[in-house]
Amino acid sequence: MGTAPHAVVLVLPGGGETSSLRRQRAAPAWTARTLARRLVRGAEPLLAHPVRLRCRGWGEEGLPVQDARWAVEEVGRRYGDVPVCLAGVDTGARAALQAAGHPAVASVLALGPRLPESGEPEPVRQLLGRKVLIAHGTEDQRTEPELSYRLAERAKKVNADVCRFEVHSDGHALRQHRFEVTALARDFVRGTLCDLDFARPLADAMAAPPPIGLRMPLASGFGRSLRL
Repeated sequence: MGTAPHAVVLVLPGGGETSSLRRQRAAPAWTARTLARRLVRGAEPLLAHPVRLRCRGWGEEGLPVQDARWAVEEVGRRYGDVPVCLAGVDTGARAALQAAGHPAVASVLALGPRLPESGEPEPVRQLLGRKVLIAHGTEDQRTEPELSYRLAERAKKVNADVCRFEVHSDGHALRQHRFEVTALARDFVRGTLCDLDFARPLADAMAAPPPIGLRMPLASGFGRSLRL
């Protein structure tokens, strides 16, 4: 199996609103694999695993959350007591946020989290003691960006280590500013798992009180000095 990693990133794919127990669609699975490679490229102590979920979408029983918790347990079984970052896209981001209470989870990266518009508020107590980064496109037509702001606002009240970036003019998949989003995500993952300093914008966002640190604009060209 080789040398055990210093830390592990688990990437949870999106699935859209429609729930189905059928196999994951190819596009979200490919996106998760690609993101996993980009997050740890050139970072030898880190290992990334895309997680294969049992259903498309959220599922009535919140199956993605159960799958995320199982994956964290599996990391412990394979590699021992190493810190984990749960990274998710779309419904995978929602699952990552909800599964953060596992003791091995050190941080959560949520990209374009698909959150419900009604019903009980999303839980935030499980985020206590974790570093959390949410990034959301301001032109997202699939899930209202303001929902992730409200969640971040509630989370910030119980955990100071929460920040949120707004990717202006970008949509749900964050494709238009993919380079900047990837650079931000990598900086966050390496900072939380490898004990490295955050880039200045990320450090400022994490330290700033609401609403500043929860509506931080992701600057065009962020990360151009980094090798991706």
